[in-house]
Amino acid sequence: MITAGQLVAATTAPGRAASFADETWWLVLAKALAIFVFLVVTTLIVIWAERRIIGRMQQRPGPNRTGPFGLLQSLADGVKLALKEDLIPKAADKVVYILAPAIAAACCFVAFAIIPFGPAVSVFGHRTPLQLTDVPVAVLFVLSVASVGVYGILLAGWSSGSTYPLLGGLRSSAQIVSYEIAMGLSLVPVFLYAGSMSTSAIVDAQRSQWFVIPAIFSFVVYVVTMFGETNRLPFDLAEGEGELTGGFHTEYSSLKFALFFLAEYVNMVTVSALATTMFFGGWRAPWPLSSIDDGVLNTGWWPVLWFVVKLWLFLFFFIWVRGSLPRVRYDQFMRFGWKFLIPASLLWIVAVATIRALPDVTSSGRTKLFVAIGVLAVVGGAIAWVIDSRTERREPEGGWELGEVDPFAGGHPVPPLPGQQLIRSRGPRALTGAGAPTDDVEAQSRD
Repeated sequence: MITAGQLVAATTAPGRAASFADETWWLVLAKALAIFVFLVVTTLIVIWAERRIIGRMQQRPGPNRTGPFGLLQSLADGVKLALKEDLIPKAADKVVYILAPAIAAACCFVAFAIIPFGPAVSVFGHRTPLQLTDVPVAVLFVLSVASVGVYGILLAGWSSGSTYPLLGGLRSSAQIVSYEIAMGLSLVPVFLYAGSMSTSAIVDAQRSQWFVIPAIFSFVVYVVTMFGETNRLPFDLAEGEGELTGGFHTEYSSLKFALFFLAEYVNMVTVSALATTMFFGGWRAPWPLSSIDDGVLNTGWWPVLWFVVKLWLFLFFFIWVRGSLPRVRYDQFMRFGWKFLIPASLLWIVAVATIRALPDVTSSGRTKLFVAIGVLAVVGGAIAWVIDSRTERREPEGGWELGEVDPFAGGHPVPPLPGQQLIRSRGPRALTGAGAPTDDVEAQSRD
């Protein structure tokens, strides 16, 4: 008799991608439709959950009128957006203006194609993995599709023909490209552990131990880059309402704005699913459930439940952070990515590769070394960050002069830079420079 553990071992070979040899065209279409419906429904539920959870955190109810417990509020908002009047600015490039939201939304759905929901199951007599497709470089495929999605944001800001959307598009593209580098570097240790870039092979390599334990520092870096990649608080700097009035989609309305809104939340689901796959065993049941009846809960349709539960834990973390932390300054955010995350990730990769090459070291000993190095890297990075921040306060970055400055010296009022103070006004005569009122102006004002 074949045990459940032997069945698990037979479904997916260690270190190898899942097999799609027994699939038919209708099965591929069915799985693609299932993924699309899953993402859309998850987005509606996440929007509702976000408003309800943050409402509780801020002592207000949240949506509770449309449908039971307000569950249909997200659907009602989507229908309302689709039926609103669609306005196109006169100065906009119409072709690019219409194409930009489609690019941003399409890339989010395409990236989810390589995420495994579970092992191979039987569907109407056909043996197929619960995954749309898989390639030897599946994770690189996700990163490349995310890079293409940046074009949608950048083109949206440029094609609107307005200043604020252009600034928002440039800030967002710089932010996403910068944090994509750190995200890609954080995944390299996982490739070293699994010996593959295939998502199904990475899940299979986590049978005995999830990679979050030995690659703890990579996981911390990935979690930070998740927020930077999806433009979510505290890193929603592309939509800074205080300075950009909404960012790259300021000039968008109706269904086009809804596509950008959908893309943001589908991006949240995608990066959460990737984190589950890379660090938390993917669809595998957590211990001790994984040891029940020789791993029976890792067979059939049970793994879909474990995958969805892990996915929602990350989505809840997104909501929790949004309701807890304020938005950071843009220069602080970019400095953190380039001066800390990227160099620290490079050092961590070197440490992982070196420790894995050491002879006569047991698996448990390597794990302890990885955890110790990860903790030291976090502590050392925090100390370096504090020192760098104090240095920044003492020394100007752009070559400007510290001390008191005249805001009207150049002819137009200019806000002070870090470390500068405005000259205290003592009436109209205290203002000097080209912006100061002249005697003729004062005389005209008296007349």
